[in-house]
Amino acid sequence: MRKLSVFNSVSLDGYFSGENGDIQWVHAARPDREFGAFVEENARGGGELLMGRKTYDLMVKYWPTADARKNDPVVAERMNNLPKVVFSRTLDRADWNNTRVVKGDLAAEVRKMKEVPGEDMVILGSGSIVSALTKAGLIDEYQFVVVPVVLGKGRTMFEGVSENVHLRQTKSKTFSNGNVFLSYER
Repeated sequence: MRKLSVFNSVSLDGYFSGENGDIQWVHAARPDREFGAFVEENARGGGELLMGRKTYDLMVKYWPTADARKNDPVVAERMNNLPKVVFSRTLDRADWNNTRVVKGDLAAEVRKMKEVPGEDMVILGSGSIVSALTKAGLIDEYQFVVVPVVLGKGRTMFEGVSENVHLRQTKSKTFSNGNVFLSYER
């Protein structure tokens, strides 16, 4: 069975996006060579990227561009070439390389995807998807980069989760820029 993970940045006050979907704060930490290497190493992994339409709209505006290839060549190469799935009720097609749109019932579709042989899957951004799949018990691992910033307002990726979800910490790493990587399993 394929494993499903989440990889998201969160603020100290628990938001994965600021007001109006702003994510610029994710890149506000001072430059850190070790953290940059960590991001590149994670990007080198295989798998399939899962996201909602809003995350797709944000990512497709940056990763296929010349700026992305110049500023983040390793991550851009992986983002552009890995298979991607966009869950959307409104998007009819996706123009980004190796991207398909899935319109069916989210939990049912992900259950089917987990049963198909292949590489693991990771959700990027996509708070409503994280929330729905957490409630359905389909996420195997939660990976967060806690960024040392307080937003005051924003969106949590667990909106609507009303029952406790108990997790076990499996990894942690602190970087000199103040970012902290945390990994948890069900």
